[in-house]
Amino acid sequence: GQLVESGGGLVQPGGSLRLSCVASGFAFSNYVMRWYRQAPGKERELVAGISGTGGPTNYADSVKGRFTISRSNAENTVYLQMTNLKPEDTAMYYCRAGVEFWGQGTQVTVSS
Repeated sequence: GQLVESGGGLVQPGGSLRLSCVASGFAFSNYVMRWYRQAPGKERELVAGISGTGGPTNYADSVKGRFTISRSNAENTVYLQMTNLKPEDTAMYYCRAGVEFWGQGTQVTVSS
């Protein structure tokens, strides 16, 4: 299986970005999908997760109310809509399928 993230970039504080993660090579709808992030010098942390059906979701406390995870099983894609971004959101963002597959990451930098 393969995961390819996109959508990262440089944004000012208070701005928004939408990350995408396109999956291939496995039965996407059977997998819980998660977004993680890792800032320099810090451990990788779970940001958000979504069930295979797109129903139950969960979020890290630090992003609740600002980030929204969603998925399109028809397009084999999981999204992370990020709003009201803060400098502390700066990190490499990775998507993960179940416990098996990781993407290569997309960099998000929040800075004025």
